[in-house]
Amino acid sequence: MDGVIVVDKPREWTSHDVVNRMRRLAGTRKIGHLGTLDPGATGVLPLVIGRATRLAQFYTRNDKVYEGIIYFGYATDTYDADGEPLSPQVAFTLDRAELASVLDRYRGEFSQIPPPVSAKKIGGRPAYALARKHQPVELKPVEVRVYSLEILSVEGCEAGVRVHCSAGTYLRSMAHEAGQALGCGAFLKTLRRTASGDFKSEMARTLEELAELAAAGRLREVLIPAGQLLPEFPAEMVDTVTAGQIRNGRDFRVSPFQARKSARYVKAVTAQGELVAIGEARLPHLYHPVLVL
Repeated sequence: MDGVIVVDKPREWTSHDVVNRMRRLAGTRKIGHLGTLDPGATGVLPLVIGRATRLAQFYTRNDKVYEGIIYFGYATDTYDADGEPLSPQVAFTLDRAELASVLDRYRGEFSQIPPPVSAKKIGGRPAYALARKHQPVELKPVEVRVYSLEILSVEGCEAGVRVHCSAGTYLRSMAHEAGQALGCGAFLKTLRRTASGDFKSEMARTLEELAELAAAGRLREVLIPAGQLLPEFPAEMVDTVTAGQIRNGRDFRVSPFQARKSARYVKAVTAQGELVAIGEARLPHLYHPVLVL
C-alpha cells in the first residue's frame, strides 16, 4: 500500500481524525495528509500511504479549488460559522454587482492576513491555540494568488462562490474582509474543497465507503499507486540493475532522445510501474536520486 487515497472529509472531523481512522482501516501507521482542512470544511483530503509519505514534500504548494457560501449580516471571531458573533445581526440584501466589485480585489496576487483562528505558527505555537486563550494574535500578511473567483449564486444575504487559489489562501479572511467592505460584517458559512492539485472530488471516497472496502479486503481498488503520482515529473523506465544502483544512491542517466524540456525532476520507474526514486538534474541527462522509495 504505497500511494494516495483521496478521502471526502466529513464536517466536524479534523484532518488528523481522518488520518487516524485511515490508519486503522489500512492497518498501518505510515499515513499522512497533503494539506489540512478546517474541521468545519468538507471535501478533498488526499492521504499519502506507506512509502509514498516521503513524496509529501513535493505537494506543499499545490493549488486548491474551493466552493463556499458567504453569509452577510454579521462577523464572527473565527471568520466562519463556528465562531461567536462580533456584532448584532443586521438585515442585509446583497447586490450582485456591488458584491462583484468588492470581490474583484481578490483576483490575482495580493497580501492576505490569515485568520486569528488558524494553524499558522506564532513562536512555534499555532495561532488558534493563542486565540482560544484570548491571547493576542498578530499574524504577518502572506502573498497568495487567486487564479479565478466566480460568484455562483446570490440569494438574500448569502453568496455562493468558487475559488481557484494558491496553497495558504484563506477564504475565511476574504469573507470577513468583504463584509467589512460592505459595512455589514460577513463570515464563511460553508466550505468544500473540490480539488487539491491533481486530486479531484470525483476521486474521493467517504469514510463509510472506505470502511466497507477495507472490510472486504478491497482498499487497493481506490489506491492511486506511487508510480502514478506527480504526473508533471517525466518518467524514466529503469531496469532491475539500474534500480538497485539508484537505491544505493548512484546517479542515473536518462535517454537523450526523450523530450523533457530540461526537467528538474524525473521519476525512475520499473517496467511494472513501481516508483523507485525521484531524481534531480545534475548534468544534462544525468540525475541524482534525492528521494528513494
